[in-house]
Amino acid sequence: MTARDTPKPPEPTPPGPGAEATSGSADKAAARPKAGWLARLRPGLKKRVAPRTQETPDTLWLKDPETGEMLYRPDLEAALWVTPSGHHMRLSPDQRFAFTFDEGVHTRIQAPSTRDDPLGFRDQKPYPDRLKAARAATGEVDAMSMAYGRIKGRPAIVLVQNFGFLGGSLGQAAGEGFIAAAREAVKRDCPLVVFTASGGARMQEGALSLMQMARATLAIQELKAKGLPYLVVLTDPTTGGVTASYAMLGDVQFAEPGALIAFTGPRVIEQTIRETLPAGFQRAEYLEDKGVVDQVIPRAALPDALGTVIGILMDGRARIRAA
Repeated sequence: MTARDTPKPPEPTPPGPGAEATSGSADKAAARPKAGWLARLRPGLKKRVAPRTQETPDTLWLKDPETGEMLYRPDLEAALWVTPSGHHMRLSPDQRFAFTFDEGVHTRIQAPSTRDDPLGFRDQKPYPDRLKAARAATGEVDAMSMAYGRIKGRPAIVLVQNFGFLGGSLGQAAGEGFIAAAREAVKRDCPLVVFTASGGARMQEGALSLMQMARATLAIQELKAKGLPYLVVLTDPTTGGVTASYAMLGDVQFAEPGALIAFTGPRVIEQTIRETLPAGFQRAEYLEDKGVVDQVIPRAALPDALGTVIGILMDGRARIRAA
């Protein structure tokens, strides 16, 4: 038999799609040791366990900032976010509205829109990025939120400053929100109640943020010109330009227990005057003792106190107008 007559071996069939991957995977599988029975069960277990795990909130237990005690979230909610030690935790606007208005019934009022970044400010990251992150975290457009409802049967506009939104800082949007709330109170002929919580003016807006102090003060004068009550509840913390303006101009000044109320921090004051400050300095109870705050009222008692004062002031206004 000649070489020409020798039968040729059959040509290999071209590999189909994915053939190389299958071959490589088989080689790798042969190279590594076989998985144990627990590993083979793991995918099925993960499917069963994962949904239940995802339903459990990460914040089911919270720590008391004062004592370090671990607290069950539903118990805190039932106690209006006041810990067993008496510490008044910070609230969101929705939480404030829920416990301030009768049965939590209220109507949100939208604040006017403003330009987000008037100065094109940038520090470690652009100012619009900070606003975007704050909005995503809080669900609010800015630091001021307002609503209309009844407090112990009396109509009122309630304005809440949200410390969770960039430290409740005062900028153009917050200033416009305050003015809108005051004018809404004039329009509806009812009092304005403001819950303050702020670290001061918003540095990303420079002098524009400082101008809101004067603008808010002028808005309060519109209320006073109509004889409408302006009530302030100082919550933790109320500091900086907010303290230097509308936070201290209420007809009645309430405060929550333990709230920090100051223009600047105690450490700065101590470094400036080189003296040790008294115990409890700049706290609500200390300021009540000095006559800066009219009354320190626990959170659960605030709606009754606000309703009583609103009733007295509005009834007095009606008698004066009728005379």
